Amino acid sequence: MTLSVSTSQAVDLRVQPVDEVLDRVARSLQVRFLPGTVVRKRRSVGARTDRETWVRVERRLLDKITDQGWNGAERAARLDGVAQPAWRGCLVWRDTNEQVMWRADETDLLPAAPVGNAILSEAPELSDEWWDGLNASLDALAAHQTRRVATPDTETITQTSVTDAIRAVFSGDFDTTVQRWVPAHADLNWANVTAPVFSLFDWEDWGNAPRGLDSASLWGSSLAVPSLADRVWQERWRDFESRDGKLMTLFVCSKILGPYAHPEDPRLEPAQRTAEQVIDELQAQ
Repeated sequence: MTLSVSTSQAVDLRVQPVDEVLDRVARSLQVRFLPGTVVRKRRSVGARTDRETWVRVERRLLDKITDQGWNGAERAARLDGVAQPAWRGCLVWRDTNEQVMWRADETDLLPAAPVGNAILSEAPELSDEWWDGLNASLDALAAHQTRRVATPDTETITQTSVTDAIRAVFSGDFDTTVQRWVPAHADLNWANVTAPVFSLFDWEDWGNAPRGLDSASLWGSSLAVPSLADRVWQERWRDFESRDGKLMTLFVCSKILGPYAHPEDPRLEPAQRTAEQVIDELQAQ
């Protein structure tokens, strides 16, 4: 069973029919999806089941599946000290008509609702306990060891990709060599964390990345709300003050300020201002 579309690259699961895919998953996992609970994103679809679990179904091009496999949620299940929904099982199959694979992961339900969209326009109400949970989970994650390599936006992060992204937008006499690589979620934004109870979900892209990637990513998704961006910086200051954290700040700013920047994006000015300050600090080292 496949989606009927013209090309693999053109698929957007927010608009394409997914009934056949969900029917296949439901039969294989022996669940029933509850009406009105389906959440559709560009390359994934999720829904609540009749056994009080959540199933996330993702479609991925074959050339976006690296040698390390496509089992991020499964491998993340062994991460001690990281608040996340418990993983229960999965279903994987290759599409017979297109160069893509499908994967469905079943997990426990989230303990609370997602905080919001990937990029927020107003500050959420987050308790000190919530920030403690964020810090504990990110610190525990970074203390683990893995052979996985992070794939933010499904692209494997490497020294070359970091250097290329930064140099494409910023100039200056500073070294872009990463010194420390640690496990990272690699897709940390406000759509992938819950509140008032903290948990972190959508682990498809996690793996080793330069220290500070997660902190910088969450900060970048907060820039439209200065007080929130400041709180992220305050809570994760050890990452931001590190040399690698400064590079990851530039890496995130390059995504905001790069060739696909929207002229009305409220994050442009604070990203540019911060980038200039970080470059001055790197050049002074």
